[in-house]
Amino acid sequence: MSDYVIDPPKQATIPVAGSGKLFPVRRVYCIGRNYVAHVEEMGGSADRDPPLFFGKPADSVVLDGATIPYPLQTSNYHHEVELVLAIGKGGRNISPEAAEDHIWGYAVGLDMTRRDIQGNGKPWEIAKGFDNSFPVGAITPVTETGKLNTGKIKLTVNGETRQESDISLLIWKIPEIISRLSEFFELAPGDVILTGTPSGVGPVVPGDELVATFDGLSSLTVSIGEPLS
Repeated sequence: MSDYVIDPPKQATIPVAGSGKLFPVRRVYCIGRNYVAHVEEMGGSADRDPPLFFGKPADSVVLDGATIPYPLQTSNYHHEVELVLAIGKGGRNISPEAAEDHIWGYAVGLDMTRRDIQGNGKPWEIAKGFDNSFPVGAITPVTETGKLNTGKIKLTVNGETRQESDISLLIWKIPEIISRLSEFFELAPGDVILTGTPSGVGPVVPGDELVATFDGLSSLTVSIGEPLS
């Protein structure tokens, strides 16, 4: 007999590429404005400011092949393609030199954003952490990829390239992201980290098909559906 007074929420998971196994998601961390060209297109300074961290709920995960309803309370719904880190070993105050040893694997994902809400001074939670705001492809273990510090990341919408860059252009590199984040939060197995988006962010509408790719990783394809009534 269960001790729960209601049914517990389903555990959010991400498939592991080439296997039937699943990666359980504990927390979703994100870093904003981490490519110079994107900072500039958003009207910011290209200076190397401290990392801007925010989060999404674990149940915002959407998997490859899904159709995502156009979200409520926005008329400016944007795509942001990003490399995703899956954390396999936790810790706090992790040094940059040791940071990559905490990575279990990598995936490509999308930080979907209510841009009109993000820009009006309201908390980022409703602009970034809403339902279905984190589409993500299958995770490839680091044992297969090696440590990634370069690689082309790309997003097409209806076959047209919207975003394209290389993670070598990250302002805050992957070891620095993990290290700095661990100064504010104790990281744990099951955490995932979105590493920032390159320039070219823009709106999507119902009927659009988004395809996110990163060299050597499983691709991610999602479609935008009609708003929920």
